[in-house]
Amino acid sequence: MRHGWGVLLFFLVLLPAGLLLAAVAVEGADDGLTAYELTLFIHQLLFVYWIGPDIGVYYLSHRITDPNLSPGQRLAAAQVMGQVDLIPRVCLSLMLTVGGLLTEFVGIPHPAWQMVGIVLLGPAWLILVLLVFLKQSTPQGATLAKIDFWFRAFMIFAVLASVGYSWATERLADTPWVAGKLVLFAAILLFGLLMRLRVAPLVAGIGKMASEGPSEENDRVMSRSLTQTKPYVLAMWVCLLMAGLMGVVQPGDRSPPAVADGSAVVLWQVAP
Repeated sequence: MRHGWGVLLFFLVLLPAGLLLAAVAVEGADDGLTAYELTLFIHQLLFVYWIGPDIGVYYLSHRITDPNLSPGQRLAAAQVMGQVDLIPRVCLSLMLTVGGLLTEFVGIPHPAWQMVGIVLLGPAWLILVLLVFLKQSTPQGATLAKIDFWFRAFMIFAVLASVGYSWATERLADTPWVAGKLVLFAAILLFGLLMRLRVAPLVAGIGKMASEGPSEENDRVMSRSLTQTKPYVLAMWVCLLMAGLMGVVQPGDRSPPAVADGSAVVLWQVAP
């Protein structure tokens, strides 16, 4: 548990350090940290800390099913995997809020009630993710995990409905790439839920190995479970990389470029 919180703390320390570097003035340059730049920086940070640890989780999962390792090594890998997996879950929970704020800068206005929902979604989802992590292996944790599962299922339909409505009303006519990123996010949620269903035997097998020791039959069950999750893991990575590329290229974009020219409100500036 301590290692998992250590990784999370390291992630949180990077944010203020990055903000300080971004705010340092350079003579003759357009200095200062704008609201757009801050939001974009957080968005990029979430992307990096989503896919990076997720690759680590995938690697550790294969250590768990490696019969050449001792039971202690395999269980240690399972423990570390569960702790590292918290990071991409945190990033996923905050991505829609940060992305929604970014769309304001590219010319997609939101009514007040919708913006309130966007701002509150991230913290609420983050709290749920942290509670699932802290209460794991308890009856409350099992209930929270079910709530998290069905909440993600609801978010798939909510995101797709939002995209459909915005497309029909031409709110995304100038920024079709935003619709593409949202559809990819919904796909990531779907693949994640399907993966969670396939990974259940692996999780159960870890508990059985801890209580009863390793066995060939349990190893086969865990290996089969891991093999079944692989297509969904790879699909999520492809969708995530496509979303990142789409955010850079912004195909079909016709929005005004004012957000990137320093005209946004300066939040922080350090004098030379």
